[in-house]
Amino acid sequence: MRRGTHTRLYSQAGAGILRARVNPHVAAWARRTRPRRPAGRGLRARRHLAAEHDGPLRCGPVPGLLDKRLVFVTGKGGVGKSTVAAVLGMLAARRGLRTVVAELSGQERIQRLFEHGGEHFHEVEVAPDLFTISVDPDHAMDEYLRVKVGAVGHMLGSSRLFHAFTMATPGMRELLSLGKVWELSQPQRRTEGATPYDLVICDAPATGHGVGLLKTPRTFAEIARVGPIAHQGRQIANTIANRKFTGVVAVATPEEMPVNETLSLHESLAEDGLALDLVVLNALYPMRFDDREVDQLATALRRARSPLSRSALGAALSEHARAQTQREQQGRLRAALDGRLVALPFLFADHLGPEQVEDLADALEPQL
Repeated sequence: MRRGTHTRLYSQAGAGILRARVNPHVAAWARRTRPRRPAGRGLRARRHLAAEHDGPLRCGPVPGLLDKRLVFVTGKGGVGKSTVAAVLGMLAARRGLRTVVAELSGQERIQRLFEHGGEHFHEVEVAPDLFTISVDPDHAMDEYLRVKVGAVGHMLGSSRLFHAFTMATPGMRELLSLGKVWELSQPQRRTEGATPYDLVICDAPATGHGVGLLKTPRTFAEIARVGPIAHQGRQIANTIANRKFTGVVAVATPEEMPVNETLSLHESLAEDGLALDLVVLNALYPMRFDDREVDQLATALRRARSPLSRSALGAALSEHARAQTQREQQGRLRAALDGRLVALPFLFADHLGPEQVEDLADALEPQL
């Protein structure tokens, strides 16, 4: 999976080289701090990420999230929700939990992330104990009708008129999708021959739509009052409201707009009696230089004549300024969320795949 925010802009090794050129007296120190890359993938990731991010990533452990059976992951579009959902799924699978990541609206990002061929509305194993499914409202309705009324339901599902009428009902697509997610989370599955999961992670829509999605079942239950739709709506709404069963995770990048949206989400959920269990601050830049080294870089930039040296020094100072701004946004979240904040590092890679998910899981594991 390619993401424009994970391109190779600057590296820890590059920081060491600049330190050495700006001040030869710190050359030996730069060599000592340059991370080694041992052969084992998990060990390499843990040492490499710890070397770069030991300070800012230690936000304190957040217990209990993976003890729930259903977790919704939401956030502003483009902040890495699907990646975080996959990372949480990987951590749960490492703990021996049979886990599925459910994507809504027919998305198949998780399958692509794990370099698996797209299979629509099928539970696909992408790693040991880790599955994914792309939930489509049309398939969800067909399955619901088959479970509820058997052959008659199959006949209704194949009726174009019935299908068009049902899907035209406001909120029905969301209710059907949530119904499938709810079914996946049940200890006794209703789908014939299906194996239960220990944890279901729902890669939910972006923040505004995500809040509406969580409210949909209760809205339908209040409108319908009686009948199968009202009953189903109440069941799902009660499941979402049960904090021992269901958790909500918000993903943000350390920028003003995503942070504002996350704080707004926190308030919106509280107004509806729901809670934000955790915020994952994604793509956090490391702080590579102290104040003295920044002054040295600035002096070296003023004196540099080589275009290549000026470009390298400018990139280093620019990244440092961005990292400082990100720490300000991190501080805003930490102050508002009372410890429910963890962080994931910016990956300097042009492609996200299974190895990068493992690396991010290594970084997140000590915080959960």
